[in-house]
Amino acid sequence: MTTPSPLQSAPVLAHVVRSGFVESVHHGVVAGTAPDGSVELARGPVDVPIFPRSSNKPMQAVGMLRSGLDLDGELLALAAASHSGEPFHLEGAQRILAGAGLTEADLQNTPDRPIDEAERERWIAEGRGPTSLAQNCSGKHSAMLATCVAAGWDTATYRDPEHPLQQAIGEALADLAGEEVAATGVDGCGAPVMAISTAGLARAFGRLAAADASTPEGRVAAAIRDNPQWLGGTHRDVTALIRGVPGLIAKDGAEAVYAVGLPDGRGLAVKITDGNQRARTVVTAAALRQLGLTAYEVLAELEASPVLGHGDPVGAVVATGI
Repeated sequence: MTTPSPLQSAPVLAHVVRSGFVESVHHGVVAGTAPDGSVELARGPVDVPIFPRSSNKPMQAVGMLRSGLDLDGELLALAAASHSGEPFHLEGAQRILAGAGLTEADLQNTPDRPIDEAERERWIAEGRGPTSLAQNCSGKHSAMLATCVAAGWDTATYRDPEHPLQQAIGEALADLAGEEVAATGVDGCGAPVMAISTAGLARAFGRLAAADASTPEGRVAAAIRDNPQWLGGTHRDVTALIRGVPGLIAKDGAEAVYAVGLPDGRGLAVKITDGNQRARTVVTAAALRQLGLTAYEVLAELEASPVLGHGDPVGAVVATGI
């Protein structure tokens, strides 16, 4: 029998309203942290571990820099990316590999087509199958391999949780989150995914966003701020959010996770507990408003989540209880 999860106690954070009628609700967890790492906004069990999924990638990139990876700018942003699979993303991953004397054949992430809708349709129309290079984590995997080369570690086993690379990443994640990794699983791309609390995720992003530019943390934050299209893609909400709020960094993750760091050291993390992505941006925008970010037009874009009837807007996904 499955043990009940503490996440089952999460409050309702969003209503799905159709023609004035609430037809569905989404539960979730929101954690906002102060510059000193203390929790200043809490909705739901913020201390319960979650898998942040790809929202862990900026901290993974810090672990790689601490281990000898030598990337900056757009390629460092790509190392922390869940990219859309646009041509420049694929070319960038190839540059990371080539710089380490490696090729696409060394990648071990799960093959896929681009997640950008137009690119994916083009690939299908051209009869192109899934590849590791096109999969959204290829920047991270390329950087993991390049880190192994720089550190003199085995590249064939880099996904093993006991590999020195993954141990170094776990240490960086725990350091920035201010708590130990609670569990390790297998992410969608095949690399390890490590569990921390929603509060720990917020804390880590606040520390990244406020870090000195000369540190690995500061280098990752600068790369994200300066190259958001490399972290996400041309049409991604995470790209728009970073561009729309000066100094902010952010990273989206599977199973409806969103993490944000502000330049004053505050952090925010959101987890929609049913994993449905449609409430993720709406709740994140509401939480950012709660933290005082009310003057940025991009928040209205994140909140726009219409419910359609016969192709026309008849309602919306609306944040509640933030």
